[in-house]
Amino acid sequence: MSYLGAWAAFDSPMENQRHPNDNSPRTFDILDLRRPLSMPHKMRQRITFFHKYEHAVEPTSLKLDGRTISGPDVMAEREDRITLAIEELPTELQVLLRDSQELYIRWQKPAAYETVGPWKSRLPPGLHVFYSPSHHKRPDGEQLCRLIRTTFGPLDCSSIDESFTKLPTDRFSHSTAHQYYQILNDLSHFTSYFEQFFCASPDPDCKARAQRLLNANSLDFSYDMISHSVKVTALWPHAKQPLSISSHPNHRAEVGIMTADYPPHLLPHEQGVTGLLTVLGEDSKPAPTMFSFPSRHKTATGTSFSSSFPPPTGLHPTMQLQISSNKPPMEGASCSLHTYLTLPRVIFADKYQLSDDLFLASKNLTSLRYISKPVDLEAPEYAMKPWGSSVLLELQPPDTEEDQPWTAEIPLHLRYLSPAEHAYKKIHVPWPTMFWACTAEDGTKFPNNPFDRVNLGYDGLFGPRTLFWHVDPKPNVGENNLYHKIQVPVLDMAQSRLIGGGTSAAVLAGFLFIVWKLLVVCRGPTETAPRTPRKSPRRKSTKYL
Repeated sequence: MSYLGAWAAFDSPMENQRHPNDNSPRTFDILDLRRPLSMPHKMRQRITFFHKYEHAVEPTSLKLDGRTISGPDVMAEREDRITLAIEELPTELQVLLRDSQELYIRWQKPAAYETVGPWKSRLPPGLHVFYSPSHHKRPDGEQLCRLIRTTFGPLDCSSIDESFTKLPTDRFSHSTAHQYYQILNDLSHFTSYFEQFFCASPDPDCKARAQRLLNANSLDFSYDMISHSVKVTALWPHAKQPLSISSHPNHRAEVGIMTADYPPHLLPHEQGVTGLLTVLGEDSKPAPTMFSFPSRHKTATGTSFSSSFPPPTGLHPTMQLQISSNKPPMEGASCSLHTYLTLPRVIFADKYQLSDDLFLASKNLTSLRYISKPVDLEAPEYAMKPWGSSVLLELQPPDTEEDQPWTAEIPLHLRYLSPAEHAYKKIHVPWPTMFWACTAEDGTKFPNNPFDRVNLGYDGLFGPRTLFWHVDPKPNVGENNLYHKIQVPVLDMAQSRLIGGGTSAAVLAGFLFIVWKLLVVCRGPTETAPRTPRKSPRRKSTKYL
């Protein structure tokens, strides 16, 4: 399909179309179709291989056999997206979604990776949940947490009111109402859940797909009341990918082998794509396609950052961010550099400390743009119920004409932890994400594109015309884990009995001493030997002459 043909399909009236059907436009889900509720349920899946130009695949090497496509391995990123109707989901999930306005679950692998395709957006590693209840019903506060624990493992989530934090929906309407975060290293528990509820016992291909999720870079679950459908998206890293895909007779499956395209008419905020597209079971050979779409998320090429906690950390550690460049990615545009932190409740930022302009300037910070509320500054970790806090800070690059590396520092504070063996506890703090926020030209619009990853927490804190240029994280050589490990001093369980016994003995000794003194006072002066009276000195008489 040509570029003009794709956008002609995009502009066609939706009320006269029923999708998917035999004549559905091959727009690669560029429409995010608003399907009538009366349409029959039919799962759709989209598999995309995105490769560099030099790793192109010859169309003649691809073999189509009914609902199967095969070919040589391709060096590419791979994205799988499955679109489901609510009625195709487990019953518990159906009940939750019918009482929800929006639910977005994002998991990010704790590892740095190269992005070749249009999936440029970044998140701090771990599990992120963004949720808005329906306006018509008060949500079951515990139902969503039960689902999270069932799907992703025994995470610390009790209810929306206790475990989630609130987001500022009054600032921008496209922001969700609640946020939740937890550190999650892998998707092992989710793969077991997927096999149990979505894979029939004689279907080895489904179980193999579930096991492949263990190597994914990210996993997204998206639902909104308007589309009335669920999208599950997984992204695998740039590596050699086997090209052998089969589809179920009752499913519509699209397979695309794509690479970046740069036509002359491409605008700065757009992404061009060209390649081969096949609808399994309908096409006899792959069809060439070319289209472009607006993209809010891009990569700040040639810029990277690293994050560390210089020792000694103590109870007031400082996160140090080392940025390789101070130059914005767009010339002539209004751009500002930001970092977005998701801090587990064991560690927090003091908004009062970050309100002092002189203090911020000394740390190469401009201002605190957002911090979730409330943040208790005194409570110990074991007395806290919310997951933690999210922080958006604007950084202050050096104002020099020369491109140079520089450093910013973010002061943080640890909470008191429960006692542990050996007087120390190890905590994990995720790396932040960093991006340049640039304002697009007047009149620029960002409709949904087929690869966009929205509702990331920080994007709801900016206006709809904001372009995000992401700065890639760069760990030290030999390291690729995006979780900081910090040793926190706590009460030593082995010494706590001695301390308790010594404290009790000291208190008892002090008590006995006070009682003894009181008894001495109550008994009055004791009888002793008679005292010899002192002779008063004689006064010499003075005669006055």
